Amino acid sequence: MIEDEDDLEDKRASTGIAGLDAVLGGGFPVHHLHLVEGMPGTGKTTLALRFLFAGSEQGERGLYITLSESARELRITARRHGWSRGEIEIREVITSEESREQSVMYHPSEVELSETMRRLLDEIEETKPVRIVVDSLSELRLIAQNSLRYRRQMLAFKQFFDRHPATVLLLDDQTAGGEDLQLQSIAHGVIVLEQLAPDYGAECRRLRVRKMRGTQYRGGYHDFVIKKGGLEVFPRLVAAEHAAEFHRGQLPSGVVPLDTLLAGGLERGTSTLLIGPAGAGKSSVAMQYVVAAAERGEGAAVFLFDESAPLVRTRAEGLGMPLEKHLAAGRIHLQQINPAELSPGEFSAAIQTAVETQGARVVVIDSVNGYLNAMPGERALHLHLHELLMYLSQQGVATILIVAQHGLLGNMQSPIDASYLADTLIVFRYFENRGHVRQAISVLKKRIGGHERTLRELRLGPEGIQVSEPLVEFQGVLTGVPVVNGEPARRHQEER
Repeated sequence: MIEDEDDLEDKRASTGIAGLDAVLGGGFPVHHLHLVEGMPGTGKTTLALRFLFAGSEQGERGLYITLSESARELRITARRHGWSRGEIEIREVITSEESREQSVMYHPSEVELSETMRRLLDEIEETKPVRIVVDSLSELRLIAQNSLRYRRQMLAFKQFFDRHPATVLLLDDQTAGGEDLQLQSIAHGVIVLEQLAPDYGAECRRLRVRKMRGTQYRGGYHDFVIKKGGLEVFPRLVAAEHAAEFHRGQLPSGVVPLDTLLAGGLERGTSTLLIGPAGAGKSSVAMQYVVAAAERGEGAAVFLFDESAPLVRTRAEGLGMPLEKHLAAGRIHLQQINPAELSPGEFSAAIQTAVETQGARVVVIDSVNGYLNAMPGERALHLHLHELLMYLSQQGVATILIVAQHGLLGNMQSPIDASYLADTLIVFRYFENRGHVRQAISVLKKRIGGHERTLRELRLGPEGIQVSEPLVEFQGVLTGVPVVNGEPARRHQEER
C-alpha cells in the first residue's frame, strides 16, 4: 500500500552522513529520483553505498545496480570502509559481448537499450527494495546513442517508480559529455561532487546541492573528505545560525602592564589581531592569554599553522608558563594544522568542535599567513575569515589572530589586510637602542572600551613576559630607529 503523499511530504531518507543530512535538511526526500553527478574519483560510489547501508541499519532493503563496476569491486570497497552487506543486494547489469555484437548488427540503440532496461527493472521488481542506486547512467547514455531516446527512457524509468515507490540515487560520472541538463530537469534533486587539484598538496573535494524540489537546503559549496567509514561533510558555516547568549566581560592576561595597555584586557566576543615581524613576541603574548584563561578554569584552543606543537610547548616552558599541566587537564588544546592537507570547511568544523564540544573560550589562529596558504585565494580567505569571526563573536569567544609581516625594521608589508576584521589591533616592532635590538608593543585600535596610546618595551625571558613603563623618552619607535629625547632619557636608559 502506497503511503499518503501528505505523510511523505516531509519524510527524509537519511544518507548516513551527518554533515550531508544537515545540508539536505535531514536527508533525501523519500520516493523520488535524485541525481548524484561527479567526475570519477569524487566519491559518488562511497556516498551511494553509505546511503544504502544507512537504510539497512533501519531495516530498509537496499539494491545497488551496477552497469560498470563489478559486484566484487563494490564489496571490496564496502569492506574497506568497515561496512557489512546487511540487507543490501548488489546486482550486475552489464551487457555481454555477444549481446553487443548482435546490437551492432541490429540497431544497438534499440535492442541493447531495451534489453538493459528490462533487466534493470526485473531486478527491482524481484527484490522490491526501499532504496536503490543505479551506477552509472553514462553507460545507458552511450547505449542510447541519441539524446531524445535516452530522455524518453529516463522518463519511462521515472514513471516506473510512480508505481513502485522507492528512494533512488542515479549516479552519473559525466564521462559521456559533461553535465546532462535534460536529466537534471527530470530528477527531483541534484547533487554535484567536485574534486579540485591545487598546485601543491592533497586534492580538495566539495559538493553542492544544485536543486531539491519542495524542500529547504543549505546552498553553496560544502567541503568533504573521504576516509574509512565513508564521507565526512563539513556544512558551510553560517554565523547567523549560531547566535548564543553570553556574559560580556574582560579576559586579563595576568601581566599587569599588558592589561593596562588594553584597559583591563581583551573583551569576550571580540577578535584581536597581533601583527608584527617574525620573532617579535606575537605567539608568546597570545599563549599568555591562553594560559591565563586556563588558570581561571576556562577552555582554550590553539591552531598552529606555522610551528609544531612540541616547539610551542618548549617555548612556553622556557617562558615559565604552566602549559603542560593545562594540556594534561584538557583545558588547553593544541592542534597542529598542515595547510597543504586542509580545506576551509574542515578548519571551520574543527573550530566549531573546539568551541561547542571542548568549551574553548579563547581561540588562537597562529598564523593567518598559514591560514591563507590553506585557501584557494585571498578573496575566499576574507569571506571565510569574516564568517568564522562572526561565529566566534556570537559564541562569546575571544579570538586572537596572528599575522607575520614581511621585513624586520622600517616599512613592513602584510601579506593580507585583515586589520579591518579585528576589533583590537596590537602592533609589535623591533627597535634599536644603544647597540641593542629591543621589542616594542602598542595597541593601535580597540573598538570596545578604552586603551593606552603609548608604546612599551616587551621582554621575553625565563621570568615570563615583562612589559615596561611607556617609552616616553623615544620618538620613532615604530620606524625601527628611534630618537632619544634629551640627556635625562639617555641616563635613564643607562641605569636600566
